[in-house]
Amino acid sequence: MRYDLCLPWYWEYDDVFASLIERASIEAGVSLWQIKPDNLLESITALYKGVTTYKTLLHRGQGDARFDPILRWGLERHARVINPTQASRWSEDKATMHLELISAGLHTPHTLLLAPFLEQPVIGPLDLTPLGENFVIKPSHGGGGEGVILGANSVDEILRARLEFPEQKYLIQAHITPQTIAGQPAWFRVFYAHGETYPCWWHPQTYVYKNVSAEEESQNRLSQLGEITKRIASICKLDWFSTEIALADEFIVVDYVNDEIDTRVQSQARDGAPDEVIEKIARQLVQIAKENL
Repeated sequence: MRYDLCLPWYWEYDDVFASLIERASIEAGVSLWQIKPDNLLESITALYKGVTTYKTLLHRGQGDARFDPILRWGLERHARVINPTQASRWSEDKATMHLELISAGLHTPHTLLLAPFLEQPVIGPLDLTPLGENFVIKPSHGGGGEGVILGANSVDEILRARLEFPEQKYLIQAHITPQTIAGQPAWFRVFYAHGETYPCWWHPQTYVYKNVSAEEESQNRLSQLGEITKRIASICKLDWFSTEIALADEFIVVDYVNDEIDTRVQSQARDGAPDEVIEKIARQLVQIAKENL
């Protein structure tokens, strides 16, 4: 049997997302194969024996090596992989994306790029003046704030931070203070999925989302959020991702590309994304599979 779309997943909080993918698949006439820990062995065995195959892969098994053979099977047979592996690996490097975004004319925080500690254990004098009183230290890879230090203000903090992930480059970035619009910080997380953008207010302290309304877009020039995100998409070549953008003197891309999206929904988690956004993303991803039939 050949399925149109294969969805491997194991994270308990992906359950709503998986249900939305299932519903969208039924509506689009796309056959869906969900692979979870309880059917993983049987599924991989069927896959490699040619009993069951897939045309498009939406891989949510990252981080669990047991799921790797599913992706490897697809790569070996040139299946359509949503968020192609090569593009994903390239775009997850924040140092690379920083330079790419600047080359594309997008605004980013003032940043110092440092070589990995293992390549350059001792670095020369650093001029921190352009960064301001406080700055952010972040490794070039990883998400969810892992390894990120906020409110740093000394060279010593930078030197010690490099030891946490010694194989990674580091970005030292100026702290961005956003404007305030209608009593809330002008800080946004924008989701992208297969050509469509979904801008949300995102509070940098509480992590709570709120949809950007059409009225807010027109009143506050926030339509630029979608335009900027589509320009990022043209650079990173990913099918779906999120990005953080703040409005200070101009729109500044703060956190460039996150392709392992947290799909928790607001109805089940206070800091989840709006339910309707994740539902629309699910439909867009299923559309990729439908176009690949």
